[in-house]
Amino acid sequence: MPERTVLVVLYDGVQSLDVTGPADVFAGAGWAAGDPAAYRLSTASPGARPVRTGSGMRLLPDTDLESAPVPHTVIVPGGADGSDSSPEVVDWLREHGPRAERLVSVCTGSFLLAAAGLLDGHRATTHWAFCDEFAREYPEIDVDPEPIFVRDGRISTSAGVTTGIDLALALVEEDHGREAALVVARHLVVFLRRPGNQAQFSAPLAAQTAHREPLRDVQRWIAENPDRDLSVASLAARARLSPRHFARAFHAETGVTPGRYVERIRLEHARRLLEETTRGVEEVSRACGYGTPEAMRRAFVRNLDTAPLEYRRRFHVPLTHA
Repeated sequence: MPERTVLVVLYDGVQSLDVTGPADVFAGAGWAAGDPAAYRLSTASPGARPVRTGSGMRLLPDTDLESAPVPHTVIVPGGADGSDSSPEVVDWLREHGPRAERLVSVCTGSFLLAAAGLLDGHRATTHWAFCDEFAREYPEIDVDPEPIFVRDGRISTSAGVTTGIDLALALVEEDHGREAALVVARHLVVFLRRPGNQAQFSAPLAAQTAHREPLRDVQRWIAENPDRDLSVASLAARARLSPRHFARAFHAETGVTPGRYVERIRLEHARRLLEETTRGVEEVSRACGYGTPEAMRRAFVRNLDTAPLEYRRRFHVPLTHA
């Protein structure tokens, strides 16, 4: 099996976990795959200068970025200043990035790839707090603010901080299979269960919390009772509002329609049951308010581009006992 070189780019102000999270995944992957030479990991900074992370830690790079051979995989971690973090890194990426087999960014590292012109015409994501700015600054990029990571050909971008671990695990799974990635995930005490198209927030967090108590109560009721009648008429009655007033107020205060909020809650609940339990698809569909497996299948295909059984096959994590 060929050795894959992985280069992590360093610069002052870099987010430390953006560096160490993916690095630990790749460092453990060789052992997990039974091939210690599966990845050769190194770090580089402009001028080989030590860098200070955003949390104040100092990191000593292995080599000067300019003299580093173009690797198989380049990882660009995020930093507080986006593309202003290091013009030298942007220049290096612009010159050498097109020759790497894989380009990977974590969090706002996407701004560095974008400034180098490497994301033009591609779908990409970044930390939720910077997605609007990212889209405004780089209109030629198809910015998707929802997934925890996006893979578009040889380019992969991830959202905030810990999602770099999720993306690195997905790359290890691609290179060495699911079992190797699962071994690494267990060693790091994280779940190999978050697909790239999982939202950056759970459904309740993705929507705003309503200001008025009756609407907040309705949001809690929906989350706690996905299998109940969650029609607008039923929810409006619970809030003691007319259906029209309720729908208008709910959208104004949460940013989504009642129907869309219910759909997100039910989908999230179904995913959790498929990932964490052995309950059958028919039972899960009833527990989540879909009524029939076919209705749940349509919701999964529409939102996740996969069917429930395939989702379970890929992301079910068996319970382990100490």
